[in-house]
Amino acid sequence: MIPLMHDFEGETVLVVGGGPVGARKARTFATEASVVVLSPEFGDRTFADAEKVRAAPTPEDATDWVERTDPALVVAATDDSDLNGAFSTAAAEHGALVNRADDHGDQSFGNIVVPATVRDDPVTLAIATGGRAPALSKHLRERFEDEFGNAGLMADLVGDLREDLRDRGVPPAKRRDAVRFVVRSREVWKALDSGRSKGEQVARDVIGELPGDQT
Repeated sequence: MIPLMHDFEGETVLVVGGGPVGARKARTFATEASVVVLSPEFGDRTFADAEKVRAAPTPEDATDWVERTDPALVVAATDDSDLNGAFSTAAAEHGALVNRADDHGDQSFGNIVVPATVRDDPVTLAIATGGRAPALSKHLRERFEDEFGNAGLMADLVGDLREDLRDRGVPPAKRRDAVRFVVRSREVWKALDSGRSKGEQVARDVIGELPGDQT
């Protein structure tokens, strides 16, 4: 599989199933999309950002529900394989993406994978194990969060530094060296714990330690 990012801003995601898996998927996509959760029952109370439709769809209803909601993505997250299959087929025929929660890493259903995700805008890290080791995906996500908790601040900092160095006429090769030096500096990462301004101050000190004149 080849990983891609997809912008769901302004799109609708239809989640079929109101259990723990459906709730987790709904929370994930509600950060951008309008989420509709279709289920006769809702076992999780964390659907605040989703539209809940209390209904018990049958496989024969799948096409009607997909056409009615016009989703960019259908998440089939019930414990009924036939129902998941019907919604997956209806989604594919509608031209929507499909995520079946019961594929167990098989990928034979032709669905997309929703990876473990770390977000610290503008940084997004996605981790997938092909459905074979969800526990490993979670472990790696937690390791990244612990070690690189200021990734978003670092991205903003080096983005601004690149622009500043370019505006000051620093040659491209030296700009690249400077940015690489900053992102690999433990001192800068530690300084970001105290905020952006402290991180920027230390970053400029670090750049000044590079061989040659960076300014």
